[in-house]
Order: sequence, then structure tokens, then C-alpha cells
Amino acid sequence: MNNITRRGFTLGALAGVPVLAGCGNGVGSRGPQKIDARVDATVNYLYSNYPNTRTLADKSAGMLVMPLMTEAGFGFGGGYGRGALRINDTTVDYYSATKGSFGLQIGAQQFAHVLFFMTEDALQGFRRSSGWAAGADIEYVFRDVAENLRAETTTSIAPVVAVIFGQAGLLAGVSLEGMKYTRIIP
Repeated sequence: MNNITRRGFTLGALAGVPVLAGCGNGVGSRGPQKIDARVDATVNYLYSNYPNTRTLADKSAGMLVMPLMTEAGFGFGGGYGRGALRINDTTVDYYSATKGSFGLQIGAQQFAHVLFFMTEDALQGFRRSSGWAAGADIEYVFRDVAENLRAETTTSIAPVVAVIFGQAGLLAGVSLEGMKYTRIIP
């Protein structure tokens, strides 16, 4: 993943705000109950459609569930969603994810993702940060291979495993992007 400037990230994120506001992705949600309900539904969907992720969750120190990320782009792009950090199946914090991008791109899409923190150090590093940016220490697993996911191999590869699934829409092009997670009070 290439680095982008703060200005590029901010402009990209702001470019998508008008589109994102009407997409039902948690912008202006009515509080933690709505986020928790979406997280529960997302986790149930994940476990029923990708059964091996349950083993991954059992081995993880915690998981950040982002039930609905919405992103749109036309040159500049942005994305936003809200979710919850769960430790031992209990919500301990709420987070927003903001995504900015710049490049040759057009379209919009929605997806869900879950970050599995495979080590206590990775989880504590995430929780201590004022804003955590996704980086090179994440192993990505997309929906077409998530069913074949094996917790034993991924835990030795990366301290954080991201499972991305439920994509809908079309976003085409080539872009530089980054995602930042920030603790919120819903």
C-alpha cells in the first residue's frame, strides 16, 4: 500500500460525504443499539457463510466488526462506516472508519469487513492509538477465499487479519487509498 498525504486523504474522504450521508451506513445513526444490532447481524452472516471464520474469531484477542462501509469515487473518493470492537463477544468500544482515495476511479460500492486481532499486542496497539491506520501488518482475505481460511496459518503470518465480504455495487479504477479507524461515542 502506498502512502498518501494527509491533504489527499482528507480531500478524498470529504469528496464522498454527500453520497455517503444517504446510504444508511451509520452516518448519523441513533446510537449504540443500532450499531450493535448491525454488528450482530454481520457476525451471524459471517459465521454462517464462512464457517472457518468462527475458528479465527475463537483464536483472536478481539475483533473489530464494520457492518457497512460505503465508498464512492470520481477522481477523488471517500468512504465511511461505523462498527464495534468486541472482546470475548462483548462490545467494548465503537469506531468509525474513514477511507480516502485519489486516482482514476468512478463508481460506488458497499461492503462489510472484520479485523481479527490475532495477538494481544496488536489489539492493545489498536486500542491505545488515537487513530489507527491500516498498514502492512494486515493480512487481507477477500470473500472468494474466506471460506478456505485457516486460522493456524494466518496467525503466524500477520497480527491482524481482515476479512472483506458482502460487496455490492461497482467501483472501478486505479487509486491510492488509506483507511483510518477512530474511536467514537455514538
